[in-house]
Amino acid sequence: MIIIMKPDATSSNIERVANYITDNGLQVHLSKGTEVTIIGIVGDKSRLSTENISIFEGVDRIVPVTESYKLSNRKFHPEPTSVKVGCTSIGPGNLTIMAGPCAVESNDQLMLIAKAVKASGATMLRGGAYKPRTSPYSFQGLEQDGLKYMQEAGEATGLATICEVVSQEAIEAAVKYVDMLQIGARNMQNFYLLKEAGKTGMPVLLKRGLCATIEEWLNAAEYIIAEGNPNVVLCERGIRTYETATRNTLDLSAVPVLREKTHLPIIVDPSHSTGSYRYVPAMAKAAVACDADGLMIEVHNNPACALSDGPQSLNFEKFDRLTSQLAPFCQIVGRSFQK
Repeated sequence: MIIIMKPDATSSNIERVANYITDNGLQVHLSKGTEVTIIGIVGDKSRLSTENISIFEGVDRIVPVTESYKLSNRKFHPEPTSVKVGCTSIGPGNLTIMAGPCAVESNDQLMLIAKAVKASGATMLRGGAYKPRTSPYSFQGLEQDGLKYMQEAGEATGLATICEVVSQEAIEAAVKYVDMLQIGARNMQNFYLLKEAGKTGMPVLLKRGLCATIEEWLNAAEYIIAEGNPNVVLCERGIRTYETATRNTLDLSAVPVLREKTHLPIIVDPSHSTGSYRYVPAMAKAAVACDADGLMIEVHNNPACALSDGPQSLNFEKFDRLTSQLAPFCQIVGRSFQK
């Protein structure tokens, strides 16, 4: 349920309504726009009398919210959210590019890649220190050493840093070294992990699960926000379908659907979705054209020798060429991007 206040509602009017809600044991989510204030209600609404609320001075109307996700719902928060990460931000008006290797392999390798992706326009460095792989025999990551290398590369280049976390122990380590936590597709519905990530207060990138619906995805985001952490960014990385020509099927229609349903920023990952460097540029441009807030792209100094996901990684030359071609697509949707 949301309460829409009249444009001329005073601070006292809003405070009285909010107090009535909290006095009845429910939570208040306040969203102040340029013309109107919306009071979102989270909790057991049977404790409230809508008739009582409607007679409060300054109340315009009461609107039921039927979706199970509330705090991530655009009805609760009509204005798009901007999430600050380090010295950059993800949200409306600009295009954020997260780039780097699937897995951190060494300090020298990561530093080399960090400098290259920054020169090509990236503002965030991605790199995996914990790698949940399909096979237990595949490279699993450098763990805390990888996190330390991420911190050093971020400090040396000025790039914000992001790393996937797979456990509470990984979260406890990552918060010391990186600027943003990533919850991968395999853990999208690991509700305990979502809660623990939410408790950190740090920005969280939440990837869509392999077979998750958009509603399930938004409910997963709700777990993080419900812990008092509004700094959530969604990442479309492809879903599993019957098609085998690509690694996954990139659901770009999710971007406009999410725009309608949520205020949270949206990132698209054309690397994991396609599984091939040949398709990354086309899907990256399409993602920008359909108004994604940013891209997550895997870049490696020598993809043929990468310890993880080499076939989908761009080398420095291909990544630079791609970022040089993004400006017209940004212009179409009114975003700024400077290489």
